[in-house]
Amino acid sequence: MARRLVEAGHRVIGFDVSPEARARAVAFGVTEAKRVEDAVSGADVLILMLPDSNIVESVMKDPEVLSQLGNETIVVDMSSSEPLRTRALANFLKSSSCEMIDAPVSGGVTGATNGKLTVMVGGSAELVDDLRPILEVFGKVVHAGPIGSGHAVKALNNLLSATHLLITSEAILAGQKFGLDPEVMLSVFNGSSGRSGSTENKWPNFILPETFNSGFALRLMLKDMKIAVQLAVEGGVPCELGSEAVALWAEAAAELPPGADHTEIARWLRSQGVRDAS
Repeated sequence: MARRLVEAGHRVIGFDVSPEARARAVAFGVTEAKRVEDAVSGADVLILMLPDSNIVESVMKDPEVLSQLGNETIVVDMSSSEPLRTRALANFLKSSSCEMIDAPVSGGVTGATNGKLTVMVGGSAELVDDLRPILEVFGKVVHAGPIGSGHAVKALNNLLSATHLLITSEAILAGQKFGLDPEVMLSVFNGSSGRSGSTENKWPNFILPETFNSGFALRLMLKDMKIAVQLAVEGGVPCELGSEAVALWAEAAAELPPGADHTEIARWLRSQGVRDAS
C-alpha cells in the first residue's frame, strides 16, 4: 500500500517497529522514520495500519505523537479496529483539532499489490470526498456511514469470510473422505450456489498447495470475528452461528502456532478428524 502511494506521486514517510519492513519500504521510495513521532511530524494525512484498537490508541494518545500533529492533520485508521473505540478516539482527537476517518480494507496481499482492495470508509461525507483521491490509490472506495462504520462493516465481512472458510473446509474434507477429488468439488462449487471467496481463492491458492500463506493471520481474523459478534450482541441481534464459528476458530488459535495464517484453519480441521478417528 505504501508502494502504491509512492507510485501515485505522494511523499510517504513511514515507520514500522520492524527494521526489515522499513528497509523494504525504503527500497521502493518511502522515506524512513526512525521513530513514530518522526513519521507524524508535518504530515497532512496520517495513515495507520495496525493490528488492533489497543495499539492504535497507544500510538494516537502518546503525548509525543500528539505534540507532532498539525492542526489540520487528518488521521486515517486503516486498521481493523473496534467501532465504538474508533468513535471515542475520533472525539478525543478533535481536542487536538484533528479530524479522523476509519478506512479498513479487504482484498488481501494481492489486492493491496494490484490496487484492487475494497476500502470501507467511516466519516463525514465531506472528509471522505477530500481524501478520495488518496484512498482510490488502494482500490474501490465505499462510504459506509459515519465514523466507526468502516470498522463495523469490515468486522462483519470477516465474520462472513471466516464462517465461509470453516464450512467450506468441513465440506471438502468430508468429500475427500468419501473419495471425491477436491479440485472437482471446487469446480462444482464455483459453478453452483456454494461458491464463495473460500472456494474461488483460498482453497485453490493457499490450502490445496499447502502453502498457507495468504498474508492474513488467523488470530487477526478471530479478533475481527469477535468484534462482529459483539456488535450483534450489543444490538440484540441473534448470532448463534457466528458465536459457534468464533468458538471453533478460538480452538484453532489455541492449538496452532502464534503466527499461523488464517487459511490454516483447514489444516487444523484435518488434524481434528485424524485425532477423532484415533
